Amino acid sequence: MDQNEAKRLAARAAIEELPPSGVAGSGSDGTVRAVTIGLGSGSTAKLFVDEVGARVRAGAAYCGVPTSKATRAQAEALGVPLLADEDAWGEIAVTVDGADEVDEHLDMIKGGGGALTREKIVNDASRRNVIIVDESKMKKRLGESWAIPVEVLRFGFGHTKAALAKLGEPRVRERDGATYVTDAGNYIVDLATGPIADARALDLALHAIPGVVETGLFLARASLVIVAGPSGIRRLTPAK
Repeated sequence: MDQNEAKRLAARAAIEELPPSGVAGSGSDGTVRAVTIGLGSGSTAKLFVDEVGARVRAGAAYCGVPTSKATRAQAEALGVPLLADEDAWGEIAVTVDGADEVDEHLDMIKGGGGALTREKIVNDASRRNVIIVDESKMKKRLGESWAIPVEVLRFGFGHTKAALAKLGEPRVRERDGATYVTDAGNYIVDLATGPIADARALDLALHAIPGVVETGLFLARASLVIVAGPSGIRRLTPAK
């Protein structure tokens, strides 16, 4: 099984984690209240959104909250009803998203696709958060393979970057030869730290730096991690 096959397997497993949805038009008045779900960003989440689109076309009543402009465009093309970015969404029943690294405690690094701040907001608004990854994303400690994405304001960027350098090796993210700009108009600094001894302490230190909008450390934010690999699917839940 290659990595793409594993990602698709994880996405298909995640679709079964969605709450039951009525079929549009089945109610006594011809309507059904749609279930609100969060739609993640990135290559694995993209496959999940494809699966949601298929369910909606078959009549399932779901309404999505996308975590990025790219996910919004994909979901719209598939005919998935969406709430506006500025809406008061209420409680999101479940969000399905990917991750760049997941450690043995199910803490995560996210933000490789640049949507970390929106992803964290939607994660916070969700009753359950289901994370889908292939086996390569599982690590003993965070930071083994990935730098921490840190979204920062443009104003005072040089000062913020210098402060980040005290906590690791900062690299300004670029795309196509230009500085990468997030959907919110900010920059991303990928902060290489190596394996992290205390992710919570580091997250607090990063948030204490003026100019930092959000970090890619997602700590104690997974309700379920679905891992796909050569032996099939594993479902991991946080220790009580």
